[in-house]
Amino acid sequence: MNTPKRKAGIVVATPARTVCDDYARYFESTGDLRFIALGTRRGIDGVSKKNTRLKPSIGLFTYIAAKLVDPFKSESFRFGLLPWFDRWVCKQLQPGDHIISSYGYTNECFKFVQKHGGKTFVDAGNSHIENYWEIISEEHKIWNCPTPPFAYHWYERSKAMLESTDYILSPSNYVTQSFLSKGFKQNQILPIVYPLNLELFNPKYNARPKDRPLTLINTASLSLRKGTPYLLEALRVISKQNPEVRILLTNNVQDDIKPILSKYSDLKIEWAPGLSHDKLAERLNSADIFILPSLEDGLGRTVCEAIACGLQIITTSNTGACDFIEPGVNGEIVPIRNTDAIVEAVYKCANRMHEPPGNLQKMKELLSYSNLNNILHNHFDNLFKE
Repeated sequence: MNTPKRKAGIVVATPARTVCDDYARYFESTGDLRFIALGTRRGIDGVSKKNTRLKPSIGLFTYIAAKLVDPFKSESFRFGLLPWFDRWVCKQLQPGDHIISSYGYTNECFKFVQKHGGKTFVDAGNSHIENYWEIISEEHKIWNCPTPPFAYHWYERSKAMLESTDYILSPSNYVTQSFLSKGFKQNQILPIVYPLNLELFNPKYNARPKDRPLTLINTASLSLRKGTPYLLEALRVISKQNPEVRILLTNNVQDDIKPILSKYSDLKIEWAPGLSHDKLAERLNSADIFILPSLEDGLGRTVCEAIACGLQIITTSNTGACDFIEPGVNGEIVPIRNTDAIVEAVYKCANRMHEPPGNLQKMKELLSYSNLNNILHNHFDNLFKE
């Protein structure tokens, strides 16, 4: 792979560890990383100390806040630290730098970079921030949730930062379409992948055990954003029609869903805590159909893990991982907020669950670190070649 020639160094800046770490590793390997800035006390593997700038006091304040207040206030406080992080990073920039960050993290840095001839890149782990806010705000109103989707001051910072954004790093078609619908141009969208280590996620059986009852699973957190109310209602309908059905959920329950979850005590749920990858793969292999009716997900790591294990998948068009679903083959894509569609999809998938999974290697290759590196090489070579 020929190393592209850049006009200047690339800065990666996020207060916490994110997928942007992978971008920093790539640019370190090509010699184009000027530095990565983190609000933590440790750097990342694959990036030298000389190219690492740390602000551990930000992480310390975030940790203290998480121990002292409720989750929403803790998150709001964490986002309130962003101007501090932003100013600290901005002091270290120089004319000609390019910068990669995410929503609302580095507003002043983006302005500086654009003013001095550099390019700005937002890593879009979720859809356009206005789309994100609108969908989840509506959901909170439906269920009388008293808190907003996330801190309003972060929402305002994120919107403002997009005004100084040149390019969007998009992990899915869902994210891409959300930016196009808000006025971004196609040439501003740079499709990328979020690499996942799926080495441990493989089908366990050549054929589904004949004595296993229909087993439905969701390994994501439970929340309004993840469409949990519609999942629970669909599970209730199916349980009444098929009392032998097994339901496997993860005991990661967000506050906004707890009042709703309490109304479904009739469901016979087999709960599990957060699991290591090997145990998570084993749990997935004990199930037939994975269901994630999310209202907003830039990708959906849990969906990809379930696909790799050969499960039939039911998810929504608002989940980026639906890019890997072929309806009628390895799953079904349903509209958001549609219990009836979920129930119907379960029975469609149940009719196929005895069929062997198709070729799963292609998805693993697409979500590999080497593929991300190739994609970044192509994008940045085109943007910065002399």
